[in-house]
Amino acid sequence: MALSDDENRILREIEAQLENDRKFARAVSAGGMYRAPARRMWWALVGAVVCLVATVLALQYHFIAGFVGFIGMLACAMVVEREARAMGRTGIKDLAETLRRASLAGRAEGRDDA
Repeated sequence: MALSDDENRILREIEAQLENDRKFARAVSAGGMYRAPARRMWWALVGAVVCLVATVLALQYHFIAGFVGFIGMLACAMVVEREARAMGRTGIKDLAETLRRASLAGRAEGRDDA
């Protein structure tokens, strides 16, 4: 079913508004959709490393303190696993490609300055 002239005009207006909205474009780009889960995954990995160090240090004082650090590390690992599942294989591939492109762009800019 064809659109009426009025509907076509409204559709063109919406398309024009979306083309000019950079925040929206960034949010729905391949890298933008997975930015929040990737950030949570990154902080959970940092938390796991911190908890590992805390566990080793706490074991010198008391095994209960070491156990608390281990539980923290386990919780961080569960967050990493949950976020990886939420992103899925496609999300992780898209994020890796986005990071790769950003890395290559950064290297190219660095060469121009030299």
